[in-house]
Amino acid sequence: MKKWILTISVLLLALFLSACGDDSTDTESSTGSTNEEPFTIGVIPAQTEGEMQTAMDKLQTILSEELDREVEIEVYPDYNGVVESMNYDQIDMAYLGPLTYVIAEANSNAKAIITQLVDGEPFYNAYVITHTDNPATSLDELLENPGEVQFAFGDPNSTSGSLIPSIELQDRGVYESEQENQFETVRFTGSHDATALAVQNKQVDAGAIDSAIYNQLLESGKIDGEQLKIIWKSEPLFQYPWAVLESTDDETVAKLREAFLAIEDPEILDAFGATGFTEATNADYESIKQAAIKQGIIEE
Repeated sequence: MKKWILTISVLLLALFLSACGDDSTDTESSTGSTNEEPFTIGVIPAQTEGEMQTAMDKLQTILSEELDREVEIEVYPDYNGVVESMNYDQIDMAYLGPLTYVIAEANSNAKAIITQLVDGEPFYNAYVITHTDNPATSLDELLENPGEVQFAFGDPNSTSGSLIPSIELQDRGVYESEQENQFETVRFTGSHDATALAVQNKQVDAGAIDSAIYNQLLESGKIDGEQLKIIWKSEPLFQYPWAVLESTDDETVAKLREAFLAIEDPEILDAFGATGFTEATNADYESIKQAAIKQGIIEE
């Protein structure tokens, strides 16, 4: 009798340990999936952070489903923060302006994989805008008396809000830097929508802005087209890229491209002034790279 009791006890103990082992395996498997590091994305403030947040929440959901992995998207308060985060591998992907992208490429070998389309084209322009009450109808006329002009750029690291217009103003001999120029005042507003509102509210006489964002602000009613006019337009610039770290595997890149190419949600598209997305490569930003070299922002 004692032998039977002992045998049954041993069997029960074995079954219990086996069950524990299975639970442990399941837990480890589940934990392995749960504990996988999130795929992190940094986004420059194309508009104010609050305006973009709902769209970013939607995009985060789409990308999480496509990658079968948690995705976290953060809208940064300035352009430089995104570049620095990518340089130090603190984020896996970034939405950057062309200038901030070529800086990231130079510093950390970032790789462009996607850009947006506007009316079917992957291009935009830098604009200089002024209030309709301003008698100037061209940049030439605006600069006849630069000492009477209060000028606004966006973020210092913005392509259309700083780099390209500043080169144009340098070529015209009225601007070298924020400290060295012929204007009455120069300010950096930090974002395109802030520049547009500063011009509309007559806090400055003129400002530099991204054409796609300008048009999107008009269409959404956030600025009044009857109070603003365009007095200068740059040559076409390749649109803002979404870039990944050089170490990103091909499968992840393919999934990201597939997800972006399929996006039709108007709220996500409107956040970037886009009508769709298309593939991009490093070569598409060569002209911006050369402009950055000319300004001493990056080395050749």
